[in-house]
Amino acid sequence: MPTSVSDASARDANWPAGQTPSPARSFTVGDFDFELPPELIAQHPAAERSASRLLDGRAGGSPVDRIFRELPDLLQPGDLLVFNDTQVVKARLYGEKPTGGKVELLIERVLPGEAHGLNREVVAHVKVSKKPPVGTVLNMVGSASAEPAFTATLLGRWPTEDGPLFRFALSDDAYTLMELHGHVPLPPYIEHADDAEDERRYQTVFARTPGAVAAPTAALHFDEGLLAALQARGIHQAHVTLHVGAGTFQPVKVDRIADHHMHFERYEVSAATQQAIADCRARGGRVVAVGTTSVRALESWARTETAQGDTNIFITPGFDWRVVDVLVTNFHLPKSTLMMLVSAFAGYDHVMALYRHAIAQRYRFFSYGDAMLLQRTAP
Repeated sequence: MPTSVSDASARDANWPAGQTPSPARSFTVGDFDFELPPELIAQHPAAERSASRLLDGRAGGSPVDRIFRELPDLLQPGDLLVFNDTQVVKARLYGEKPTGGKVELLIERVLPGEAHGLNREVVAHVKVSKKPPVGTVLNMVGSASAEPAFTATLLGRWPTEDGPLFRFALSDDAYTLMELHGHVPLPPYIEHADDAEDERRYQTVFARTPGAVAAPTAALHFDEGLLAALQARGIHQAHVTLHVGAGTFQPVKVDRIADHHMHFERYEVSAATQQAIADCRARGGRVVAVGTTSVRALESWARTETAQGDTNIFITPGFDWRVVDVLVTNFHLPKSTLMMLVSAFAGYDHVMALYRHAIAQRYRFFSYGDAMLLQRTAP
């Protein structure tokens, strides 16, 4: 397993000595719960990316209801926006077992390729009535036909013999097969089947590194016009890569958040982005993370001084922030690790008050929903 960063309870020996956060109170999962009217879960994106609503929740005043395209006026010349440039792949595949039973694979990651350049082996979640034995060859169907289009041979569990995921060998290059036959891996709370709109809108305009099975949703609000307006105001831009995994939607199943183990996701912070951050600091600017995935990449790099690897960093109240000063983020699921992250960033009481405001003002929630702007509070 590559270098990793673990959770804020400091169970991981990779956590630097003396940098363990000390939360002021002991939180439980229930502290991050709230009641959300189902009709506020956005099923489709706004007509225009930058026409989404933006809740200005910066510290020091009451929340202000804005439109996302106002963002350039809310930032300062010299600030640095950091985007996640991961590209969502069509990771949901359908097929059947030799017995005829239906099966669904959700590709979590593509493993390193063979010497001749193909990437056949993948790690996947499996939805099936009864898990097949090792060696089973699944017949996977094409996106436009019920006829078998390729095969997936079960090699075993991953990352260990009793791991939660399954390792498969596909009959051809995984990226090619997903593009030809896969479906957009929409989150479980979006109720319609993926369509052409989702292929276009469940993807950022600057996506360039394939590997995610969920979009970095805060970045979905940016279009070319808004990016140009930010540049014209003197706001700099840089990119990290964090391939968002399906674990981002998994519920926390323990009561004490310190007992939760985060899933791993691959990240990279390039030398160019590291230099951009140093230049930002030198000119007195602020690092503005676009989305919690950018946060996870940046704060993982800051702790390990490792530019790429796997991270399972778990950010909870009491976290010792190193890089991020301002955060653009969507609204997150109740009792989720992302609710814990934004509470660690802007303060638990403040974040919960912002969520109450957003619900009262009928903001749209989750992946296709609206966004908010947060400022980091002192620990």
